[in-house]
Amino acid sequence: MRLSRYFLPVLKETPSEAQIVSHRMMLRAGMIKQSAAGIYSWLPLGFKVLRKLENIVHEEQMRAGHIPMLMPTMQSADLWRESGRYDAYGEEMLRIKDRHDRDMLFTPTAEELITDIFRANVSSYKDLPLTMYQIQWKFRDEIRPRFGVMRGREFYMKDGYNFDLTKEDALHAYNRHLVSYLRTYERMGLQAIPMRADGGPIGGDYTHEFLVLAETGESEVFYDSAVTDLTFGDREIDYDSVEQCQSVLEEFTSRYARTDETHDEELFNQIPEERRRVARGIEVGQIFYFGTKYSEPLNAVVQGPDGKQTPVHMGSHGIGVSRLLGAIIEASHDENGIIWPEGVTPFHCGIVNLKQGDEAADAACEQIEAALTAVGLEPLYDDRKERAGGKFATMDLIGLPWRITVGPRGLKNGVVELTSRKTGESVEMAPEEAVKKVAEIYAPHRGGGAAHPEPMANRSFHTWV
Repeated sequence: MRLSRYFLPVLKETPSEAQIVSHRMMLRAGMIKQSAAGIYSWLPLGFKVLRKLENIVHEEQMRAGHIPMLMPTMQSADLWRESGRYDAYGEEMLRIKDRHDRDMLFTPTAEELITDIFRANVSSYKDLPLTMYQIQWKFRDEIRPRFGVMRGREFYMKDGYNFDLTKEDALHAYNRHLVSYLRTYERMGLQAIPMRADGGPIGGDYTHEFLVLAETGESEVFYDSAVTDLTFGDREIDYDSVEQCQSVLEEFTSRYARTDETHDEELFNQIPEERRRVARGIEVGQIFYFGTKYSEPLNAVVQGPDGKQTPVHMGSHGIGVSRLLGAIIEASHDENGIIWPEGVTPFHCGIVNLKQGDEAADAACEQIEAALTAVGLEPLYDDRKERAGGKFATMDLIGLPWRITVGPRGLKNGVVELTSRKTGESVEMAPEEAVKKVAEIYAPHRGGGAAHPEPMANRSFHTWV
């Protein structure tokens, strides 16, 4: 992509309404534009990251054996009256009447709708277990929407629902989701800590929130610092194994980590004092087991092995996909702009031409762009006739992890400059070595679009262009 042809409405000044880092930077980097209070248009750069996050969520859900689907944003109020939640949910639900005076609502969550789909199509325990999920827009009419995509009224969310014959089976589904979420967040470059939480309007006795530590978090959190040393890494898990999934749950939840709603001061004080931590956290997901809370009133039953009708055990599991952009920025930025983790960056590498119009510099940039594209990467080439300082500022603001800088002086010596956005360190190297290095960096990122870099080792730079 050439920046001269891209839509990137970067702002020089910070909008006055933006109170936190992620909101300021998403507006300044031309990622979003407010349409109404708590409702945003996703401009090309923001939309590109949103799709990267969505793809990672899809990949990890399907890896865990969950089935994607799509439900409507509008629901009939009748289903919610069946479950008893229509009046109980509160003013956050946007209630609407259609032209026939029927009560409708804009989906804040979909337990009722998915249960209706299940009860109409599944009647035997032989069809269980079953977990389906969607990634769809939701709406909650927040009284004070603020902080950009962190607390908007319209948001993009993965919501999944499991149906199981027994409580034990449903708790395995719960554990399976916890494992898949740990993988998901780590692929995004985040450490999201599972913390015991409150069920809220969803309900349920078993629930954990996943929180990213950040000063601007909406929740006060209390935790044992040992929990921040845990990583899932590249381990392979058999999602059908009750023992393996239970083991991961115990590993990641045995240390104290709770939100303020479920905090127990007595238990907290049993942790060695030097490991007690109080901080702020951003919620980026939550998992629930709520048994037969919805299946009983909605008559979602199956015939069990004994021939008797029994209500299924259920759980729901959410990830705030649009909110994740804000959380990543809150956790990864500096005074100059965003620092995207390599797994979710909108473009893998920026190319800066220090002297647009110089024949050698133009040709070298085009060769680098073509070589990066040939190995499955997406570069963003700043080919504008702007001063170098302005180009560097734009690259720092939008946060691409790597930048290749090309100028006539360096090319006379056969080198370009490869710069890390995270550390600020720069290294001079031949253009083909810079391409090879960037390809090697992205090779381990599943779903990042990077091809395996080895074939480059036996080919010259110019064979790629």
